[in-house]
Amino acid sequence: MDGQRVFADREDGGRRLAAELARRTWSGPLVLGLARGGVPVAAVVARRLGAELDVAVARKIGAPGRREFGVGAVTPDGPAIYDEAILRGLELTVARMARVERRERAEARRRLGRYRAGRPAAAVAGRDVILVDDGLATGVTATAALRDVRAGNPRTVVFAAPVGAPGAAAGLRSEADEVVCVTEPPDFRAVGQWYADFRQTSDEDVLDLLLHLGERRG
Repeated sequence: MDGQRVFADREDGGRRLAAELARRTWSGPLVLGLARGGVPVAAVVARRLGAELDVAVARKIGAPGRREFGVGAVTPDGPAIYDEAILRGLELTVARMARVERRERAEARRRLGRYRAGRPAAAVAGRDVILVDDGLATGVTATAALRDVRAGNPRTVVFAAPVGAPGAAAGLRSEADEVVCVTEPPDFRAVGQWYADFRQTSDEDVLDLLLHLGERRG
C-alpha cells in the first residue's frame, strides 16, 4: 500500500469508521449509505451498530463541459442546492443549469427506485440518522442529502465518512449535528487517494448489500 493511503478498501474504511461511531450512544439508529460508494461503508457501520440500513441518493450537478466539477447537487425530491461562489466564478446561473438539474434529478429517482425495489423508505422521524459516504470532498452532495434527511424530522443527523477534506468537514458542521471523519488530512486532494482499492461500486453491489443485511436483520 502507498504510504499516503490510509484504507485498504471501503470495507476497511467502514470498520475504522464503525469503531469511532460505536463509542457513542444511539437512539433507534438508522444508517443511510450515500449511493453508490457510501453503501459498502454504511453496511459495515450498520452491522457494527446493530442498526437498520437504507440508501440515500444525491447527484452532483456538473459544470458545462466539466461534468465531474460539481457546482451543485440534487436529491430525488428535495430542492437543488448550488455553490453560489462557484457559479459566480464560472459566470453561470441557476437558470442555465436547469436542464442538467432535471437530468440529474431524474437519474437520482431512477437509482432510488431501483435500490428500493418497491420497499418503503425507512422511517426517519425521531431517530438518530447517520448518513455515511466513502469520503467527503466538496460537501455539495452531502449537503443536499443531509437537508433531505433533516426534512424527515430525525432526532439527530450525523454525517460520517472514513476521510474528509478539512474545509469541507468544517463547512458541513452547519448542516449536521455532528461530522465524524476518521481522518481529515491537510493534503487532501481526492477521496480515492486515501484508498488502496477504490474500484467503482455498481448498482448490483448496492442491491446485494441492502438485501443481505436486511435478511440477516430480518
